[in-house]
Amino acid sequence: MDHHHHQQQHHDHYDGGENDYMQQEDDWDRDMLLDPAWEKQQRKTFTAWCNSHLRKAGTQIENIEEDFRDGLKLMLLLEVISGERLAKPERGKMRVHKISNVNKALDFIASKGVKLVSIGAEEIVDGNAKMTLGMIWTIILRFAIQDISVEETSAKEGLLLWCQRKTAPYKNVNIQNFHISWKDGLGFCALIHRHRPELIDYGKLRKDDPMTNLNTAFDVAEKYLDIPKMLDAEDIVGTARPDEKAIMTYVSSFYHAFSGAQKAETAANRICKVLAVNQENEQLMEDYEKLASDLLEWIRRTIPWLENRVPENTMQAMQQKLEDFRDYRRLHKPPKVQEKCQLEINFNTLQTKLRLSNRPAFMPSEGKMVSDISSAWGSLEGAEKGYEEWLLNEIRRLERLDHLAEKFRQKAAIHEAWTDGKEEMLQHKDYETASLSDIKALLKKHEAFESDLAAHQDRVEQIAAIAQELNELEYYDSPSVNARCQQICDQWDSLGVLTQKRSEALQRTEKLLETIDQLYLEFAKRAAPFNNWMEGAMEDLQDTFIVHTIEEIQGLSTAHEQFKATLPEADKERQAILGIHNEIAKIVQTYHVNMAGTNPYTTINPQEINAKWDKVRQLVPQRDQALIEEHARQQNNERLRRQFANQANVIGPWIQTKMEEIGRISIEMHGTLEDQLTHLRQYEKNIVNYKPKIDQLEGDHQLIQEALIFDNKHTNYTMEHIRVGWEQLLTTIARTINEIENQILTRDAKGISQDQMNEFRASFNHFDRDHSGTLGAEEFKACLISLGFDIGNDAQKRTGMMDAEDFRACLISMGYNMGEAEFARIMSIVDPNRLGVITFQAFIDFMSRETADTDTADQVMTSFKVLAGDKNYILADELRRELPPDQAEYCIARMMPYTGPDAIPGALDYMSFSTALYGESDL
Repeated sequence: MDHHHHQQQHHDHYDGGENDYMQQEDDWDRDMLLDPAWEKQQRKTFTAWCNSHLRKAGTQIENIEEDFRDGLKLMLLLEVISGERLAKPERGKMRVHKISNVNKALDFIASKGVKLVSIGAEEIVDGNAKMTLGMIWTIILRFAIQDISVEETSAKEGLLLWCQRKTAPYKNVNIQNFHISWKDGLGFCALIHRHRPELIDYGKLRKDDPMTNLNTAFDVAEKYLDIPKMLDAEDIVGTARPDEKAIMTYVSSFYHAFSGAQKAETAANRICKVLAVNQENEQLMEDYEKLASDLLEWIRRTIPWLENRVPENTMQAMQQKLEDFRDYRRLHKPPKVQEKCQLEINFNTLQTKLRLSNRPAFMPSEGKMVSDISSAWGSLEGAEKGYEEWLLNEIRRLERLDHLAEKFRQKAAIHEAWTDGKEEMLQHKDYETASLSDIKALLKKHEAFESDLAAHQDRVEQIAAIAQELNELEYYDSPSVNARCQQICDQWDSLGVLTQKRSEALQRTEKLLETIDQLYLEFAKRAAPFNNWMEGAMEDLQDTFIVHTIEEIQGLSTAHEQFKATLPEADKERQAILGIHNEIAKIVQTYHVNMAGTNPYTTINPQEINAKWDKVRQLVPQRDQALIEEHARQQNNERLRRQFANQANVIGPWIQTKMEEIGRISIEMHGTLEDQLTHLRQYEKNIVNYKPKIDQLEGDHQLIQEALIFDNKHTNYTMEHIRVGWEQLLTTIARTINEIENQILTRDAKGISQDQMNEFRASFNHFDRDHSGTLGAEEFKACLISLGFDIGNDAQKRTGMMDAEDFRACLISMGYNMGEAEFARIMSIVDPNRLGVITFQAFIDFMSRETADTDTADQVMTSFKVLAGDKNYILADELRRELPPDQAEYCIARMMPYTGPDAIPGALDYMSFSTALYGESDL
């Protein structure tokens, strides 16, 4: 009763259209007797439809008439499809509880304006299949089909129109109803293809293969569209007219799947628009946040890398760092600069969009503000700047280090090369076998080495300084540098010590050798003169002396005695010299000096000195004997000298006296020439009688010569003097006698009187002032001056002769007046040998010729003129006719051809011949 009333109430609310529709359904329901095939289709379809909703509540039904009997799942189904809450169900298991629950469901359906014709809660609880299926269809109609509206049509017609519209483009599909129009399955496939063309390859479907078409559609719908399989292909194909409700129910699911989405699309479009703005904004915000995070993360990662100031050891590694930094600058940073810029652009764009769409401004997360990014970026740039500076400084430092290390290695290598072998050299004991000159050379060499060593001090200091600098600059290989430097310094110290030691050893050896050398030199200096003295002494002692006087031999004896007195002193010197030698031997023995060779300053050795000394000692007594013998010989010689001198000192003056007396006789002219001659012959006799004394002297002289005496201090006369004097005396007496005899001849021949002769002699003697028997030029000049002639020079000495000038002056004083030519003619007469002096004999000859009547050249010339018949020339025939043959030939041979104006061939010049005869010209 209540149930119908309730239904009725709801029924009243429907408008006419709805009533018509519902009324029609009711009739159809009421009249319909369920066909078993349709019932089967409905049961499957409705069960699947219910489950498609119940699964949302996490449950499902297996059997449609059984599972709704308690009303619980029915209420749940209605809540799911309506989205509303129903009254609280009864939890009891009793029939009353079930009826109550089913009624609550039926009341909810009725409240939605649905007439439930002949459907009661009891039938449902009792499991009436027809009633249950009718109830489910009513629910499907109300909730799945009633609200369909297409172009002014609704519900079933609306659904049919929607199907026709959607399948219109497909030529082989024609939807006119909800039964046979769907039998070939192409309608279902077309609906799916229209909305989701990618799900079905429609072109491959064939109308004559409904099974494939239906199964394809059902499978795709279940798999992709979330529409459960509500039909069986076999049922549809096997039924002449498939169940309309089942088909409608299934198709409505397609409508809701597709058309629902379309409806949502419009609504969604608006939502989408709004959401799109929000999503875009959110995306921009997300992008900003992500970009900011990434950028900040990159900066956070990069800054420590840029702030890492741990230096590398090698230039190569630092160069690699620089290269990495340059890559960062060139490759890694530019995109980040771009990102930062993009970030700022995005931020500004986002804020603008938010402002335009009336939304609040965007606030980025903590620490991701644009200012935070700028600040972080600033830090990055700061770190980057510092990093580049540090890199370059570090590279410069490494360059400096590499340079220093290389310099260190070079200098160390040079130094090590220089020191190589120096320690061995300094430890060499070459000085032990060296001579003094070698030692001096070694010292010089060592001094040079010390200078060299000192010069290398700088390099060692430089090496140490470089090592120090490498340490300060934290050079990675400092330990090996320090080790090498230490080794160099240690070796340097060692060289210093060894140099000092060697220097001392050399100087010590030099001192010893110098001492020995000094002793050698002293030995040589004293041995040489001593040796010379001994050799001199030996020579002197063996010397064959020649002495001529007793004084000389006495001198030699005195000297020999003095020499003997020096012997003790000499012996002392010899001992001293030998002492020097012994001292050398002692040093050599004491200091174990290896003496190279012998004394360099002398070849004299002690054995030689002793041998010579013995020889001297042996020669002294021999010399004594020789001197005694010589002394005796000299005494004998002295006696011979005195014997000779005594006689010579008498004979010499006697000869002198006799010479002077003869001279006087010839000058003084006492008595006549005959008286003088007599006187001279008497003298001659006396002289001849003196000869035995001369002979005796010759005998003594013979003895002196035999005794080899060459001097005699007891007399100035030698035997030679006496002999010459004796010869002169004999010659002078003979010449003087001859002169007197000639004067007698001249006097008698020229008829010169004794008085004239005396006058000539007086004049001659007067001017022969030195009584030499001749007049010199000066004496003759004096004579002429005394006669009143001014000659120009004073007389100087008498030589017993006149020179040419004196003679000329003399002639002038006697009245001769002549030119140069005439004087020359006279000189050729008085001085034919051109000696420049005139003897008394020549003077007398000239004077007698001038004063007596003697032949002259003029007289001879006159005589030739007579023979020539008064001609100026003479012919050879005339000479041969007048003169004896030899004299004629003499004249012809000597006469020159006549060259006067009256000359004829064969004419001879007798005038020049006559002059020549008297020496006035050359023959």
